[in-house]
Amino acid sequence: MIYFTYIFIFILGTIIGSFINCLIYRLHEKKSMGGRSFCPKCKHQIAWYDNIPVLSFVFLKAKCRYCKQKISWQYPVVELVTGILFLIIFILNYKTSLILNTQYLILLLRNWFIIAIMTIIFLYDLKYYLILDKITLPSIMIFSAINLYLGMNWQNLLISAIIGGSFFLIQFVVSKGRWIGGGDIRLGVLMGVILGWPMVILAIFIAYISGSVVSVGLIITGKKQWGSQVPLGIFLTTATIIVLFWGEIIWNWYWHSVIFNIL
Repeated sequence: MIYFTYIFIFILGTIIGSFINCLIYRLHEKKSMGGRSFCPKCKHQIAWYDNIPVLSFVFLKAKCRYCKQKISWQYPVVELVTGILFLIIFILNYKTSLILNTQYLILLLRNWFIIAIMTIIFLYDLKYYLILDKITLPSIMIFSAINLYLGMNWQNLLISAIIGGSFFLIQFVVSKGRWIGGGDIRLGVLMGVILGWPMVILAIFIAYISGSVVSVGLIITGKKQWGSQVPLGIFLTTATIIVLFWGEIIWNWYWHSVIFNIL
């Protein structure tokens, strides 16, 4: 029975991933979210059987049925990754005795929503080097309310939000906007209200370490030059998801295996 549940959760995640792909396109093109899906190149409406997550991409051989233009690999990759992340969240949080518990269900839905929001921010920043306030600002309000309902201390929520935002605000002021954008400040606040203190610090640390490693790799391989712009949001969102999954494990390991040995 549990394996059928896993399959259902994975399929649900791929459907959400398909919606995210559509949302990214329509946000950038400033189009309404209403109406049927359509090919972004020939504008032909897509039938339901050509809009099945992952499978339609395979059956159509990565080409639009009508104009024969290539379908971006972004679509199946986002669908697959979202499906896998939804499944991981479910497995890590699954407790048979609590499956009908309202608070548990809200926690599960909150974590799935976090995955969806972080994926949207990641993808939009990767493609367009921009973090949209219309995504981050409502999310700050929503996750603040949910976490307060789930029992997070309001002082912790406030402190973590201030720390997350201030860390990037200081850099923005010092660099006069050259190092980071205003969207990173709002994303820092969002990370704070999602993760709380001290996990927001861990997420920022992981983001900067991974960002530095990737940036150096891109420079060495000649794909970027020193001083080239790199979308920070992709590292911040990835770090948020990592800490959401394994934050306490990483935090405890760091303090017990690294700090204690140094002391």
